[in-house]
Amino acid sequence: MESPPVTKRGGSSESGGSESGAEEKGCSRTRFEYFGWVYHLGTNSIGREFCHLRFLYIRGKYVMMYKRDPHENPGIKPIRRGAVGNTLMVEELGRRKVNDGDLYVLRFYNRLDEEKKGEIACATAGETRKWMEAFEHAKQQAEYELSQGSTRNRLSVEDEIDLEGRRPRVRRYAHDLKKLIRIGHGPESLVRRSSNLGKHQRPSEFMEGDAADAVEAHEWRCVRTVSGVRIFEDVSDHKPLSKTVLVKAVGVVDASPDTVFEVVLNLDRLRRYEWDSLTGDLEMVDCINGHSDVVYGSYDPRSLSSQKLMCCSYRWQSKRDFIFSRQWFRGQDGTYTILQFPAIHKKRPTKSGYRRIKINPSSWEIRNLRGLAGSSGDRCLVTHMLEIDSGGWFKWKCYQCSKFEKSIPYALLNQVSGLKAYISANPALTCESSTTLVDTKTSDVSGSISEFEDAEVAEEFYDAIADDSSSSSDDDDEDSDAELDSKGQRVKLKNVSWAIASLALKAKKAMEANNELDPNVDPVNLDSSEFCGSMQKGKGEGDSNCWTSPSGAGFKIRGKTYLKDSAKVAGGDPLLKLIAVDWFKLETSRSKVALHPKCLVQSETGKKLPFVLVVNLQVPAKPNYSLVLYYAADRPVNKNSLLGKFIDGNDAFRDARFKLIPSIVQGYWMVKRAVGTKACLLGKAVTCHYLRQDNFLEIDVDIGSSSVARSIIGLVLGYVTSLVVDLAILIEGREEKELPEYILGTVRLNKVRLDTAVPLEN
Repeated sequence: MESPPVTKRGGSSESGGSESGAEEKGCSRTRFEYFGWVYHLGTNSIGREFCHLRFLYIRGKYVMMYKRDPHENPGIKPIRRGAVGNTLMVEELGRRKVNDGDLYVLRFYNRLDEEKKGEIACATAGETRKWMEAFEHAKQQAEYELSQGSTRNRLSVEDEIDLEGRRPRVRRYAHDLKKLIRIGHGPESLVRRSSNLGKHQRPSEFMEGDAADAVEAHEWRCVRTVSGVRIFEDVSDHKPLSKTVLVKAVGVVDASPDTVFEVVLNLDRLRRYEWDSLTGDLEMVDCINGHSDVVYGSYDPRSLSSQKLMCCSYRWQSKRDFIFSRQWFRGQDGTYTILQFPAIHKKRPTKSGYRRIKINPSSWEIRNLRGLAGSSGDRCLVTHMLEIDSGGWFKWKCYQCSKFEKSIPYALLNQVSGLKAYISANPALTCESSTTLVDTKTSDVSGSISEFEDAEVAEEFYDAIADDSSSSSDDDDEDSDAELDSKGQRVKLKNVSWAIASLALKAKKAMEANNELDPNVDPVNLDSSEFCGSMQKGKGEGDSNCWTSPSGAGFKIRGKTYLKDSAKVAGGDPLLKLIAVDWFKLETSRSKVALHPKCLVQSETGKKLPFVLVVNLQVPAKPNYSLVLYYAADRPVNKNSLLGKFIDGNDAFRDARFKLIPSIVQGYWMVKRAVGTKACLLGKAVTCHYLRQDNFLEIDVDIGSSSVARSIIGLVLGYVTSLVVDLAILIEGREEKELPEYILGTVRLNKVRLDTAVPLEN
């Protein structure tokens, strides 16, 4: 595959908008432009797969695709163009082998019709993140214009066109000969301000990514510092006779999280030899999906001591080999997580001359530090955590044993030191890549955009990412137009803070949490014993396969002064009361469970409640499961409150504000690392559907709509009978009048058993 060219750097300016988008309340605004090279993936009309280099250009809500850079070829016409809508989901599919090279793939699909889909790809995970950010800004621009009541910008499904600028082909679309989608809403991971934006932004805008949003059970104590890397052990609830201990190595690396992630994931032997003393010889065994694989490795044990390693007797005459699986994903705050588990695979049986061992389960966390006080340039905090045998550990930390320094666990901990030194010694790694680039510049909104608003272009961007037989001739001549040699530097994306939902729903006065419900109405009695769900309510901490409702004290939410100092406070008691939980199993995933006769809100008691929030967590498995949570208000909801606007607002507002905070209170530490404790905007991570009727609002959370979420929930289900999970839901506050935040509802799930799920008939 030919290496793509770079883009020129356009004029740029900083946007210092706050998270609430206060900068956009004035009359004058800035239109951001994103442009750069991407790979367009698809299948043409004769079934041939293609991968073409294309120049993508985003200005405001308008998107255009070219064969060549329009900056260097004035007058060139786009092969696809349109405007951004609000029904698109952008999902990271992870890495994929394309023409003997690894690319990071983005999938676009219409959340109302997933048959309409298409794909583009980038050379690195960092570039993928930037394009997701660009489309998120385009979607915000589109929603901002809609919120201003401009009828000329309202989208119409009937006006579908392809991006070659041809007239609409309604018949072709109706017969499924052309599968188009409109690009717009919802990247899998909402790009936050901590992710590689302008360096002149206020430090407070980056603080949210620095700490967990739930109180963790771990208590870390530093026991040594080796080569500038701190080594910790977990001393929380330590048992003297325990055979294992949880340890981690933590170091600051002068590079972006994207760079460090690429280095850790790279299997190139010559590169790994420079920083990894143990797992340098790695080769791919199997690629499970874009976010997980299985690798095989070997090492020469002559540098290690003859002590017992990983429950395998040591033999000097044999080499060692191992197999482990890797899973990776990026959180909404830009933090990368890599999980590594010992594995077996039929393609790599034991072989003569090698002793098969098990590498310690471990996890990598790579978190951005840019924007913090005192930091300059790209920096990230790298944490490598693993569970090890406590035997030699306790002697080593007391300087009584040096044999531990010749062991596998110590070699794994030292990978952080090697990584830090390797990146410091190779400045080229931290330089901007010369491959697929994303550039940005700003322009005045009042400027002419007639080239984007051509009379024949419908006011909606439909994906030419999906192939069409009429356009196959444009895509098949890749050899003639792929010879591009433009040169330049990559520019960091600048921040756009439209905060569309806030502008569309301006509040007249600040509303505290106790004003979310109507204070002029007497509260009704909410006795959970009057309501029956298929999962029983727990009576004590020792109960299992049950639910309880903890207080919000274990969760951290935005305080009154969050916009000034990013301070978070402990949550209080939930505003809504959890009255019942249903645990269903289904052959196929089901939405609108509130309309089912078995549902609580269809009972006579449920119909008398002032308001019920129904949260349907759709769990993908075989069979599928639905965890349905019923939160009730004891008084009617104040229509002018943030909760009232969420209940009766549009889906875009709900997607932008509905937030969940997870916490694994008890369970396997690797599951805790996978789930994390950071708040997640569910509407940006997975597809959410909403049903507003009578006295209830149902939120259907389709966990299976995201490949990353499917991977994580699959891991959780494997350990679910030993897990105690806390969840908190809330509506994100983005303006001063909406702060402090408040906990909407909580639930604790105690060691749930899959076989107790109740069938839900159609």
